[in-house]
Amino acid sequence: MEHGWGHGGSSASTAIELICTLLYASVLVGYTLMGRLSSQHYKSWPLYRYICWYAGCTCSVVVIIGPFAAAAHSDFRIHMIGHLLLGMLGPLLIVLSAPATLLLRSLPISQARRLSHVLRSRYAALICHPVVAAILNTGGLWLLYTTPLYTWMHQYTAVNLLVHLHIALAGYVFTISMLYVDPVAHRYSHVYRAIVAVIAAALHGMLAKYLYVHPPTGVSTGQAEAGAQWMYYGGDLVQLIIIGLFCYEWYRVTRPRQINVKTALDA
Repeated sequence: MEHGWGHGGSSASTAIELICTLLYASVLVGYTLMGRLSSQHYKSWPLYRYICWYAGCTCSVVVIIGPFAAAAHSDFRIHMIGHLLLGMLGPLLIVLSAPATLLLRSLPISQARRLSHVLRSRYAALICHPVVAAILNTGGLWLLYTTPLYTWMHQYTAVNLLVHLHIALAGYVFTISMLYVDPVAHRYSHVYRAIVAVIAAALHGMLAKYLYVHPPTGVSTGQAEAGAQWMYYGGDLVQLIIIGLFCYEWYRVTRPRQINVKTALDA
């Protein structure tokens, strides 16, 4: 299957766009229905979580299909904006929508217990370990841009799809390893996660600087410089948001508990 699906009207590209469109519509409707269902038995599901889910899924789908995806095949700047949407902003918004928590609230008790067991399995614990998640996320980007993989993804539909899938999933796993919004297999300390986050951010910035000087094969110097700047400054912006949320979580966990003076005196 040659050529990325953004290039033309082959039957493969049409099928992929149709599948992605149906999947996009299904996850939006499914999340909405689960939110309504769970709100009948528990506290009402917050509006901001719906908004985060819709926005996060939209960030992901526009990178894979449609005119934005087509432009990314020939313009490295658009490609890099797509990386920010698919691998950073989209996963952050989806994590903030707490899909696993909503699913646990919506399922029957027996099925919710099975899902909880999967979320706490050894495999989930390994994948969601901060160091492993950082390697999958940042290491995958270094592999993409410093090997022929970047060229292959624009020549073969299957490679293109797999690369996009990896970027989205790796970004999501890394974000959930930093921000504990949904249940996780094992919780690591804030200090440990902060160290991993700083190292991952540094490696991401180093890759942007590397691309500024060493463009991928087939990318002009001007586009490489502009794309690298998008990666560097756009990545910093999303990482600052994650750091802000991380610090807020840290503060909530460690802040001194307020003591009722009257109750203390009575005791």
